[in-house]
Amino acid sequence: MNILDRYLYRTVIVYTLMVMAVLMTLGALFVFISQQRDISASGFTTADALLYTLLNLPQQAFELLPIGALIGALMGLGNLAGNSELVITRASGVSIWRVAWPVSLAGLTLAVFMYAIGEFIAPPMAQYATREKAAATMSGVSFAGGQGAWIKDGNRILRVQTGDLEQVLGGVYVFELAGPSRLAQVQRAQSVSIAERGRWRLENVNSTSFTPEHLSSYTRPEVVIASSINPEFLGLAALDPDLLTLRGLSTYIEHLRHNNLNTASYEIGFWSRIARMAAIVVVVLLSLPFVFGPLRSTGAGTRTVIGVLLGVVFFLANRTIENGGELFALNPALVGWLPTAVIGVGTLIAVARTR
Repeated sequence: MNILDRYLYRTVIVYTLMVMAVLMTLGALFVFISQQRDISASGFTTADALLYTLLNLPQQAFELLPIGALIGALMGLGNLAGNSELVITRASGVSIWRVAWPVSLAGLTLAVFMYAIGEFIAPPMAQYATREKAAATMSGVSFAGGQGAWIKDGNRILRVQTGDLEQVLGGVYVFELAGPSRLAQVQRAQSVSIAERGRWRLENVNSTSFTPEHLSSYTRPEVVIASSINPEFLGLAALDPDLLTLRGLSTYIEHLRHNNLNTASYEIGFWSRIARMAAIVVVVLLSLPFVFGPLRSTGAGTRTVIGVLLGVVFFLANRTIENGGELFALNPALVGWLPTAVIGVGTLIAVARTR
């Protein structure tokens, strides 16, 4: 890399980091405010809410990095264009594709950084935050080695898998007691949801009943049980595609296939996760047609607004296509890559037409 390459590369990285600092501060503020309703004198405290917010910062960074990269590239390169530095660079014979090279390299660096956050940092910290909040807000909850949460409800004991990355198969166990020391029944549910207030719906249930004379087993597609446990306890068993690593998603998809269960949402989440990382390279290149064109002489405020609008449009398009793809049973890889592919083609055409 020559001096010009390093200069452009550093500009995109530095401005993106500054934008991310602002976005994460705002995001942390919103998360902290949203936790205020759970604060109580005996359980979840303000300090717990602050810790929960801090532990979720890596996940916020992972989700906001594409938007931050777009705004940072627009502001950084726009500042160079406003000072005529890019104009002079082009006038000296440097092509637009030559300028795009260090800019795309900066995007690739940010994509690698996003991968590291999403694969090694954000999921375990977010899951730990969820477990700590559950322990503070729900009485009677205990954790077993970080891989399961237990709670007693009358003569019933429930255990949920907490979504540990190495044990992503999840599930809910229900132990029915017939007295202080005798086990009457064990049920294992593939998934669980709230049927109505005070009632839980267990799906794909394997049950084993114990009597003094014998035991019996059966399988039912659905079982509804009454429970007074806080519904937030079920959140410990939730396997949100956005909070799983690529490895975790791949493992869980194979598990669902093995059990002939629907994998659509997790496959879409898998491909979307990869596509969003690739999108960082695309969005930083998207800034070039703007800074060489309509945004060359505008202020930082205008460039920020344009960046936010483009980021919001991209985010909404992603969510809309993902939800629509799952609803209409479209190919998961196509659904995951479509927004990034469309904006990528548009970016290449726009850069090629830039003078």
